[in-house]
Amino acid sequence: MAATPAFLKDATDLLSEQGFASSEIWYHGTSSALVNSIKEQGLKRSGDKALKSAAKKTMATIGNSYTESIEPIFLSQSKQLAFYWAEQTVRDRSVRVEGNEQPVVIAVKLPEELNLKVKPDVGAASLLLLKEGEDFMGYLAGIYQENGFGIPEIDLMKADRLKYLSVLGMAYINADIDASYLEIMTG
Repeated sequence: MAATPAFLKDATDLLSEQGFASSEIWYHGTSSALVNSIKEQGLKRSGDKALKSAAKKTMATIGNSYTESIEPIFLSQSKQLAFYWAEQTVRDRSVRVEGNEQPVVIAVKLPEELNLKVKPDVGAASLLLLKEGEDFMGYLAGIYQENGFGIPEIDLMKADRLKYLSVLGMAYINADIDASYLEIMTG
């Protein structure tokens, strides 16, 4: 895992005892291979067609059927957390798609009517029970500790839904996002 670029390190500004503060700006982590498409088409739910196609081919090869689901667009109020997920996207794509890809963070500035549709990602509870979720919790604990806070504690099965946003920095929107609301973050 690469070090988070300095221009994306925003936990010192966002993190408090209550968790990550939110504003009207959200962030989405992705792969550099998808940037041109995102600039043209915006962020699309379940938008990584190459990865979906590769998964479908793999399932057909082993004799299983593949049912494609429509996933929402995952967001965070933190550039730093979005970078983590961008790295995971690059890693996941490297298994199935050839190329030299880099993590990219996109700022998402939604109009008020769309911003109201952003919800805490309570579905992350199932992810956090897997190895990938354990890795994220370790990364998150490091951010909290670097900023003088204890390791975040959350009971995934009983936590108030807003804790998924404030403590874990996990949100989603179940709508496509037009390219005019997006800005690629650069140093």
